[in-house]
Amino acid sequence: MESSEIIIPLGDIEVKGNLNIPTDARALIIFSHGSGSSRFSRRNNYVAELLNKSKIATLLTDLLTEDEDEIYENRFDVELLTQRLVSVTNYISKLPNLKHLPIGYFGASTGAASAFMASARYKNKIKAIVSRGGRPDLADQYLQFVTAPTLLIVGSMDTAVMTLNERAFRQLRCTKELDIVNGATHLFEEPHKLDEVAELAAKWFTKYMVNHPKKEQHAL
Repeated sequence: MESSEIIIPLGDIEVKGNLNIPTDARALIIFSHGSGSSRFSRRNNYVAELLNKSKIATLLTDLLTEDEDEIYENRFDVELLTQRLVSVTNYISKLPNLKHLPIGYFGASTGAASAFMASARYKNKIKAIVSRGGRPDLADQYLQFVTAPTLLIVGSMDTAVMTLNERAFRQLRCTKELDIVNGATHLFEEPHKLDEVAELAAKWFTKYMVNHPKKEQHAL
């Protein structure tokens, strides 16, 4: 596997990313982190490792510079984060060793909102989305325009976020599924719960980005 830290130019600024490309990679997943998190997120790196084992390349990138991240409001500026995610996607999709790969998003917490918004703007370019404990309500008006097959993963003990995801599920018009991880809270810190998240994500991305099945709809 090829692993490297890359510098991504975004206009007047640059952000850093950790890029892992397995041998014979079949897809690329870009991670959009939750507020206060970064490319070093232990949880997202754990999920990325399992995806790598499934021949899926991963990019964990910061969408804010270190100075920008010190301003608390920036962490919840979903419009800014979406613009950055779109720019990162444009850049990474043109790299010679990656441009042939289908692209998907993995969004966590508030980062899921920027994944939904970016996907809605891209239309058919984004092939699949997985949201872990996401806040889709922050992208409320964009959900109906998401076309990528979407998996919402929520912990059963994260009742407030579960309600938000159930509402988002009804708004989504794409191929979709809502999976509840029993006994898990918002951060999936309980034993083996993050393993379940990683396995669900790997299966979803493999199904919709590698095997290219016919579209289907799952009812809540």
